[in-house]
Amino acid sequence: MRRLLGSTVLTGTAVLTLALAGCHGVKVQLSAPSSSSGAEAGSGGSSSTVQAAGPVSGGSGALRVLAEPQAGVGAIYQLINGAKSSVDLTMYELADQTAENDLAAAARRGVDVRVILDSHLEKSRNTATYDFLAAHRVHVTWAPSGTTYHQKTLTVDGKTSVIMTLNMVSEDYPGTRDFAVIDTSKADIAAIVATFNADFAHKKITPPDGADLVWSPTNSQAAILAVINSARHTLAVENEEMDDSVITEALEAAAKRGVDVQITMTAETEWDSAFRALIKAGAHVRTYKDSSSVLYIHAKAVVADAGLAGEQMFVGSENFSAASLRHNRELGIRTTSRPLISAVAAVLAADYAGGTTY
Repeated sequence: MRRLLGSTVLTGTAVLTLALAGCHGVKVQLSAPSSSSGAEAGSGGSSSTVQAAGPVSGGSGALRVLAEPQAGVGAIYQLINGAKSSVDLTMYELADQTAENDLAAAARRGVDVRVILDSHLEKSRNTATYDFLAAHRVHVTWAPSGTTYHQKTLTVDGKTSVIMTLNMVSEDYPGTRDFAVIDTSKADIAAIVATFNADFAHKKITPPDGADLVWSPTNSQAAILAVINSARHTLAVENEEMDDSVITEALEAAAKRGVDVQITMTAETEWDSAFRALIKAGAHVRTYKDSSSVLYIHAKAVVADAGLAGEQMFVGSENFSAASLRHNRELGIRTTSRPLISAVAAVLAADYAGGTTY
């Protein structure tokens, strides 16, 4: 993904605040995000915290969503620092000194800290972190070779998982749109832990679906298509890539059947042909330029019929590409939780309002 340098101007922040303030079940707190291990450049800053109001009871158990960069990653640091027995982290790219120090501190106090880092594409960037963790009592391993581990998931004490669209890279935090779903569903946690145990031991596994998990390469394309195909009125979409013809065709089909399809992405010439086909089908595409001065769309989210009967949503690490959906290790969540959908839909609407019509 793009490297962010310097300060970032968050286009559409005022719109975002107003949109969230009007959402049922959503709380907007104008406060600086907390960091449990001291402030680090790029780990938050003074901005609004956007999340569903308290633990959200849905079909998958208690859920909470954090919208980045407004929320900051303080809640993730706090989970690591509050760990009593175990911390499991699977991360495509880890370059966050605060998080690394927190993991090392947890290991020093006797917590079983295990970390899986991608080696297929990101070994060179992850090597310094790998060496630091290995030198500080953290059980760290490279992900199985030959497979890209694009998953971004933290599990603490076998009770709470954070399913993220973001890499834990501090320089990317200030101006990148991402989401993190904090999940305490027992079925989801059991599935995530079982998969982590197999991956850490380099053993093959078909990841269990839990209550509502979306895994690659097993069920992600089918799950995302199910969300898209369910839409009868509206579809709001953010992704970093538009390179899977099956997903693109499903979005085109939705627009042709009268669904209001709104797609927000960072501009990239590689997606131009897909954008043209989507617009021809009746979809609406808005983009942000690939610049450190504006919001970078890294989130991977699809919201169908927000606020209406049958609403549902996908949020996860999966990009719209053949590699991401059919080959990589990825994890997301598919939910019908109304407060969760309301929160994410408001952010996507604000981002769309701030984009430039393609």
